[in-house]
Amino acid sequence: MTGISILGTGRYLPDRVVSNEEFTAFIETSDEWISTRTGISKRHFADGETTWRMGAYAAQAALDKAGVKAEEIDLIIGTTVTADYQTPSMACVVQHAIGASHAYCFDINAACSGFVYALDLARNQLVCGGAKTALVVSSEMLSRLTDFADRTTCVLFGDGAGACVVRAEEKRYASCLGSDGSGYGLIFCKNPPPASPFSAMPEELNDISSTDIKPGHLWQNGREVYKFATKTMPEAVHNACVKAGVKEEDLAYIIPHQANARIVQAAMKNIGMPMEKAWLTIAHTGNTSSASIPIALDELAESGKLKRGDLLCAVGFGAGLTYGAAVFEW
Repeated sequence: MTGISILGTGRYLPDRVVSNEEFTAFIETSDEWISTRTGISKRHFADGETTWRMGAYAAQAALDKAGVKAEEIDLIIGTTVTADYQTPSMACVVQHAIGASHAYCFDINAACSGFVYALDLARNQLVCGGAKTALVVSSEMLSRLTDFADRTTCVLFGDGAGACVVRAEEKRYASCLGSDGSGYGLIFCKNPPPASPFSAMPEELNDISSTDIKPGHLWQNGREVYKFATKTMPEAVHNACVKAGVKEEDLAYIIPHQANARIVQAAMKNIGMPMEKAWLTIAHTGNTSSASIPIALDELAESGKLKRGDLLCAVGFGAGLTYGAAVFEW
Protein backbone atom coordinates (compact mmCIF):
# COMPACT_ATOMS: atom_id res chain seq x y z
CA MET A 1 0.00 0.00 0.00
CA THR A 2 1.77 3.15 -1.18
CA GLY A 3 0.94 6.00 1.10
CA ILE A 4 2.37 9.41 1.84
CA SER A 5 5.01 10.96 4.00
CA ILE A 6 4.29 14.46 5.23
CA LEU A 7 7.73 16.04 5.31
CA GLY A 8 6.68 19.34 6.81
CA THR A 9 3.65 21.41 7.78
CA GLY A 10 3.10 25.13 8.09
CA ARG A 11 0.41 27.65 8.98
CA TYR A 12 -0.28 31.35 8.92
CA LEU A 13 -2.76 33.23 11.07
CA PRO A 14 -3.17 37.00 10.65
CA ASP A 15 -2.05 39.21 13.52
CA ARG A 16 -5.49 40.79 13.89
CA VAL A 17 -7.30 38.83 16.60
CA VAL A 18 -11.03 39.44 17.11
CA SER A 19 -12.54 38.36 20.41
CA ASN A 20 -16.17 37.44 20.98
CA GLU A 21 -16.68 40.63 22.97
CA GLU A 22 -15.92 42.77 19.91
CA PHE A 23 -19.06 41.50 18.17
CA THR A 24 -21.24 42.96 20.91
CA ALA A 25 -20.54 46.45 19.53
CA PHE A 26 -22.76 45.88 16.47
CA ILE A 27 -24.90 42.76 17.02
CA GLU A 28 -26.92 41.38 19.92
CA THR A 29 -24.71 38.62 21.29
CA SER A 30 -22.30 37.81 24.12
CA ASP A 31 -19.11 35.88 24.72
CA GLU A 32 -21.10 33.24 26.63
CA TRP A 33 -23.66 32.86 23.83
CA ILE A 34 -20.95 32.37 21.20
CA SER A 35 -18.58 30.17 23.19
CA THR A 36 -21.23 27.79 24.55
CA ARG A 37 -22.82 27.25 21.14
CA THR A 38 -19.68 27.07 19.00
CA GLY A 39 -16.62 26.56 21.18
CA ILE A 40 -15.10 29.72 19.69
CA SER A 41 -13.49 32.41 21.85
CA LYS A 42 -11.58 34.36 19.22
CA ARG A 43 -10.54 34.25 15.58
CA HIS A 44 -8.01 35.89 13.25
CA PHE A 45 -9.05 38.30 10.50
CA ALA A 46 -6.88 39.40 7.61
CA ASP A 47 -5.94 43.05 7.82
CA GLY A 48 -4.28 43.86 4.51
CA GLU A 49 -3.23 40.31 3.58
CA THR A 50 -4.51 38.58 0.46
CA THR A 51 -5.63 34.96 0.36
CA TRP A 52 -2.66 33.97 -1.79
CA ARG A 53 -0.21 35.82 0.46
CA MET A 54 -1.45 33.92 3.52
CA GLY A 55 -1.07 30.71 1.53
CA ALA A 56 2.47 31.65 0.52
CA TYR A 57 3.44 32.29 4.15
CA ALA A 58 2.07 28.88 5.18
CA ALA A 59 3.74 27.20 2.21
CA GLN A 60 7.14 28.69 3.01
CA ALA A 61 6.82 27.58 6.63
CA ALA A 62 6.07 24.03 5.48
CA LEU A 63 9.05 24.05 3.11
CA ASP A 64 11.34 25.30 5.86
CA LYS A 65 10.24 22.58 8.28
CA ALA A 66 10.52 19.93 5.58
CA GLY A 67 14.00 21.06 4.57
CA VAL A 68 12.80 21.10 0.97
CA LYS A 69 13.70 23.80 -1.55
CA ALA A 70 10.94 25.44 -3.55
CA GLU A 71 12.61 24.30 -6.78
CA GLU A 72 12.06 20.68 -5.68
CA ILE A 73 8.27 21.04 -5.72
CA ASP A 74 6.70 19.39 -8.76
CA LEU A 75 3.03 20.00 -7.93
CA ILE A 76 1.07 22.63 -6.02
CA ILE A 77 -2.60 22.08 -5.24
CA GLY A 78 -4.42 25.05 -3.78
CA THR A 79 -7.74 24.87 -1.96
CA THR A 80 -9.89 27.91 -1.36
CA VAL A 81 -13.40 29.31 -1.66
CA THR A 82 -12.11 32.87 -1.25
CA ALA A 83 -9.61 33.29 -4.07
CA ASP A 84 -8.41 36.79 -4.81
CA TYR A 85 -8.93 36.24 -8.52
CA GLN A 86 -11.43 34.34 -10.62
CA THR A 87 -8.35 33.41 -12.60
CA PRO A 88 -5.43 32.69 -12.30
CA SER A 89 -5.46 30.04 -9.60
CA MET A 90 -4.19 30.79 -6.12
CA ALA A 91 -1.71 27.94 -6.59
CA CYS A 92 -0.07 29.71 -9.53
CA VAL A 93 0.34 32.94 -7.57
CA VAL A 94 1.77 31.03 -4.59
CA GLN A 95 4.15 29.22 -6.95
CA HIS A 96 5.55 32.55 -8.11
CA ALA A 97 5.73 33.96 -4.58
CA ILE A 98 7.77 31.06 -3.18
CA GLY A 99 9.86 30.42 -6.29
CA ALA A 100 8.58 26.92 -7.07
CA SER A 101 9.16 27.43 -10.77
CA HIS A 102 9.14 23.73 -11.70
CA ALA A 103 5.68 22.95 -10.29
CA TYR A 104 2.44 22.53 -12.16
CA CYS A 105 -0.40 24.19 -10.29
CA PHE A 106 -4.14 24.22 -9.91
CA ASP A 107 -6.88 25.00 -7.38
CA ILE A 108 -9.82 22.92 -6.26
CA ASN A 109 -13.03 24.02 -4.56
CA ALA A 110 -14.43 21.32 -2.32
CA ALA A 111 -15.27 23.90 0.36
CA CYS A 112 -14.31 22.81 3.88
CA SER A 113 -13.40 19.30 2.67
CA GLY A 114 -10.84 20.82 0.32
CA PHE A 115 -7.69 19.84 2.17
CA VAL A 116 -8.68 16.17 2.39
CA TYR A 117 -9.55 16.14 -1.31
CA ALA A 118 -6.26 17.86 -2.20
CA LEU A 119 -4.20 15.51 -0.03
CA ASP A 120 -5.78 12.55 -1.80
CA LEU A 121 -5.20 14.12 -5.22
CA ALA A 122 -1.57 14.79 -4.32
CA ARG A 123 -1.11 11.21 -3.18
CA ASN A 124 -2.55 9.91 -6.44
CA GLN A 125 -0.24 12.11 -8.51
CA LEU A 126 2.76 11.04 -6.45
CA VAL A 127 1.92 7.35 -6.72
CA CYS A 128 1.33 7.44 -10.48
CA GLY A 129 4.59 9.28 -11.05
CA GLY A 130 3.17 12.61 -12.09
CA ALA A 131 5.19 14.28 -9.35
CA LYS A 132 7.87 13.41 -6.82
CA THR A 133 7.22 16.16 -4.29
CA ALA A 134 3.89 17.93 -3.82
CA LEU A 135 2.75 20.98 -1.87
CA VAL A 136 -0.82 21.33 -0.66
CA VAL A 137 -1.81 24.90 0.26
CA SER A 138 -5.18 25.72 1.83
CA SER A 139 -5.90 29.39 2.38
CA GLU A 140 -9.18 31.04 3.27
CA MET A 141 -10.39 34.57 4.00
CA LEU A 142 -13.95 33.90 5.14
CA SER A 143 -14.18 37.42 6.56
CA ARG A 144 -14.47 38.40 2.90
CA LEU A 145 -17.77 36.48 2.62
CA THR A 146 -19.18 37.15 6.08
CA ASP A 147 -22.45 39.02 6.56
CA PHE A 148 -21.70 40.87 9.78
CA ALA A 149 -25.39 41.66 10.22
CA ASP A 150 -26.18 37.94 10.56
CA ARG A 151 -25.58 37.13 14.22
CA THR A 152 -25.92 33.36 13.66
CA THR A 153 -23.03 33.09 11.20
CA CYS A 154 -20.73 36.10 11.50
CA VAL A 155 -19.23 34.85 14.77
CA LEU A 156 -18.21 31.50 13.26
CA PHE A 157 -15.59 32.39 10.70
CA GLY A 158 -11.90 33.24 10.68
CA ASP A 159 -9.03 33.66 8.24
CA GLY A 160 -5.84 31.69 7.87
CA ALA A 161 -3.80 29.24 5.85
CA GLY A 162 -2.18 25.84 6.26
CA ALA A 163 0.15 23.82 4.06
CA CYS A 164 2.10 20.58 3.88
CA VAL A 165 4.89 19.08 1.79
CA VAL A 166 4.17 15.52 0.68
CA ARG A 167 6.05 12.64 -0.92
CA ALA A 168 5.02 9.07 -1.67
CA GLU A 169 6.21 6.39 0.74
CA GLU A 170 5.34 2.80 1.56
CA LYS A 171 3.06 3.64 4.45
CA ARG A 172 -0.50 2.85 5.35
CA TYR A 173 -2.99 5.13 3.62
CA ALA A 174 -6.66 5.11 2.65
CA SER A 175 -9.35 7.67 1.94
CA CYS A 176 -13.10 8.01 1.67
CA LEU A 177 -14.43 10.92 -0.38
CA GLY A 178 -18.02 11.72 -1.22
CA SER A 179 -20.57 14.35 -2.17
CA ASP A 180 -24.30 14.88 -1.90
CA GLY A 181 -25.26 17.52 -4.45
CA SER A 182 -28.89 17.46 -3.33
CA GLY A 183 -27.76 19.59 -0.39
CA TYR A 184 -26.17 22.29 -2.52
CA GLY A 185 -28.49 24.91 -1.06
CA LEU A 186 -27.59 24.27 2.59
CA ILE A 187 -24.31 26.19 2.49
CA PHE A 188 -23.78 28.69 -0.29
CA CYS A 189 -22.54 32.04 -1.44
CA LYS A 190 -24.14 33.52 -4.54
CA ASN A 191 -21.84 34.83 -7.22
CA PRO A 192 -24.16 36.21 -9.92
CA PRO A 193 -22.62 37.23 -13.24
CA PRO A 194 -22.40 40.92 -14.11
CA ALA A 195 -25.24 42.44 -16.10
CA SER A 196 -25.00 41.84 -19.83
CA PRO A 197 -26.78 43.70 -22.65
CA PHE A 198 -27.10 40.38 -24.49
CA SER A 199 -28.56 37.98 -21.90
CA ALA A 200 -30.85 37.84 -18.89
CA MET A 201 -29.81 36.91 -15.37
CA PRO A 202 -30.18 33.13 -14.91
CA GLU A 203 -33.32 32.41 -12.93
CA GLU A 204 -31.69 29.34 -11.41
CA LEU A 205 -29.48 31.57 -9.31
CA ASN A 206 -32.59 32.63 -7.40
CA ASP A 207 -34.00 29.19 -6.58
CA ILE A 208 -31.11 27.96 -4.44
CA SER A 209 -32.87 29.22 -1.32
CA SER A 210 -36.11 30.91 -0.34
CA THR A 211 -34.14 33.24 1.92
CA ASP A 212 -33.13 36.71 0.78
CA ILE A 213 -29.36 36.37 0.80
CA LYS A 214 -27.12 39.14 -0.45
CA PRO A 215 -24.74 38.14 -3.27
CA GLY A 216 -21.24 37.59 -2.00
CA HIS A 217 -22.34 36.62 1.52
CA LEU A 218 -22.05 33.14 2.96
CA TRP A 219 -25.23 31.54 4.29
CA GLN A 220 -25.92 28.17 5.83
CA ASN A 221 -28.77 26.15 7.28
CA GLY A 222 -27.14 25.32 10.58
CA ARG A 223 -29.59 22.64 11.68
CA GLU A 224 -29.36 20.62 8.46
CA VAL A 225 -25.59 21.04 8.23
CA TYR A 226 -25.29 19.69 11.77
CA LYS A 227 -27.31 16.60 10.80
CA PHE A 228 -25.20 16.03 7.70
CA ALA A 229 -21.86 16.50 9.46
CA THR A 230 -22.58 14.32 12.48
CA LYS A 231 -23.72 11.50 10.17
CA THR A 232 -21.17 11.66 7.36
CA MET A 233 -18.02 12.36 9.39
CA PRO A 234 -18.25 9.10 11.39
CA GLU A 235 -19.14 7.16 8.24
CA ALA A 236 -16.18 8.61 6.33
CA VAL A 237 -13.77 7.87 9.18
CA HIS A 238 -15.06 4.30 9.47
CA ASN A 239 -14.86 3.65 5.73
CA ALA A 240 -11.34 5.06 5.48
CA CYS A 241 -10.24 2.91 8.43
CA VAL A 242 -11.75 -0.20 6.83
CA LYS A 243 -9.89 0.51 3.59
CA ALA A 244 -6.67 1.03 5.54
CA GLY A 245 -7.16 -2.20 7.46
CA VAL A 246 -7.28 -0.54 10.85
CA LYS A 247 -9.87 0.20 13.51
CA GLU A 248 -10.93 3.59 14.78
CA GLU A 249 -9.32 2.90 18.15
CA ASP A 250 -5.97 2.47 16.37
CA LEU A 251 -5.96 6.18 15.49
CA ALA A 252 -3.71 8.39 17.60
CA TYR A 253 -5.69 11.51 16.67
CA ILE A 254 -8.56 12.61 14.51
CA ILE A 255 -8.06 16.04 12.95
CA PRO A 256 -11.56 17.28 12.11
CA HIS A 257 -12.70 20.30 10.19
CA GLN A 258 -13.03 23.01 12.83
CA ALA A 259 -16.59 24.09 12.11
CA ASN A 260 -18.25 23.92 15.51
CA ALA A 261 -17.18 22.22 18.73
CA ARG A 262 -20.66 20.74 19.19
CA ILE A 263 -20.46 19.08 15.77
CA VAL A 264 -17.09 17.56 16.62
CA GLN A 265 -18.34 16.35 20.00
CA ALA A 266 -21.37 14.64 18.45
CA ALA A 267 -19.28 13.15 15.63
CA MET A 268 -16.68 11.78 18.05
CA LYS A 269 -19.45 10.20 20.11
CA ASN A 270 -20.86 8.59 16.97
CA ILE A 271 -17.40 7.35 16.02
CA GLY A 272 -17.05 5.87 19.50
CA MET A 273 -13.89 7.76 20.41
CA PRO A 274 -13.12 10.12 23.31
CA MET A 275 -12.81 13.85 22.67
CA GLU A 276 -9.20 13.64 23.84
CA LYS A 277 -8.40 12.09 20.46
CA ALA A 278 -9.87 15.02 18.51
CA TRP A 279 -7.33 17.80 17.95
CA LEU A 280 -9.20 21.09 18.21
CA THR A 281 -8.05 24.61 17.41
CA ILE A 282 -11.48 26.16 16.93
CA ALA A 283 -11.36 28.10 20.22
CA HIS A 284 -8.72 30.45 18.82
CA THR A 285 -9.16 30.11 15.05
CA GLY A 286 -12.89 29.82 14.41
CA ASN A 287 -13.99 28.11 11.20
CA THR A 288 -11.35 28.67 8.51
CA SER A 289 -12.95 26.35 5.93
CA SER A 290 -10.44 24.20 4.04
CA ALA A 291 -7.54 25.74 5.97
CA SER A 292 -8.80 24.46 9.31
CA ILE A 293 -7.41 20.91 9.04
CA PRO A 294 -3.87 21.82 7.92
CA ILE A 295 -3.71 24.60 10.52
CA ALA A 296 -4.68 22.06 13.17
CA LEU A 297 -2.24 19.49 11.77
CA ASP A 298 0.61 21.98 12.02
CA GLU A 299 -0.30 22.82 15.61
CA LEU A 300 -0.47 19.11 16.44
CA ALA A 301 2.91 18.53 14.80
CA GLU A 302 4.41 21.31 16.93
CA SER A 303 2.82 20.01 20.13
CA GLY A 304 5.33 17.19 20.57
CA LYS A 305 2.51 14.69 21.03
CA LEU A 306 3.09 12.85 17.74
CA LYS A 307 5.60 10.14 17.04
CA ARG A 308 6.55 8.62 13.72
CA GLY A 309 4.20 5.80 12.80
CA ASP A 310 1.19 7.28 14.58
CA LEU A 311 -2.02 6.82 12.63
CA LEU A 312 -3.95 10.02 11.97
CA CYS A 313 -7.28 10.69 10.30
CA ALA A 314 -8.16 14.03 8.72
CA VAL A 315 -11.90 14.39 8.19
CA GLY A 316 -13.96 17.26 6.82
CA PHE A 317 -17.34 18.26 5.43
CA GLY A 318 -18.56 21.32 3.63
CA ALA A 319 -20.65 23.03 0.99
CA GLY A 320 -21.59 20.95 -1.97
CA LEU A 321 -22.31 19.03 0.13
CA THR A 322 -18.89 17.36 0.33
CA TYR A 323 -17.20 15.12 2.85
CA GLY A 324 -13.95 13.22 3.08
CA ALA A 325 -11.58 11.38 5.39
CA ALA A 326 -7.98 10.29 4.92
CA VAL A 327 -6.11 7.86 7.19
CA PHE A 328 -2.31 8.15 7.03
CA GLU A 329 0.82 7.45 9.05
CA TRP A 330 2.76 10.29 10.56
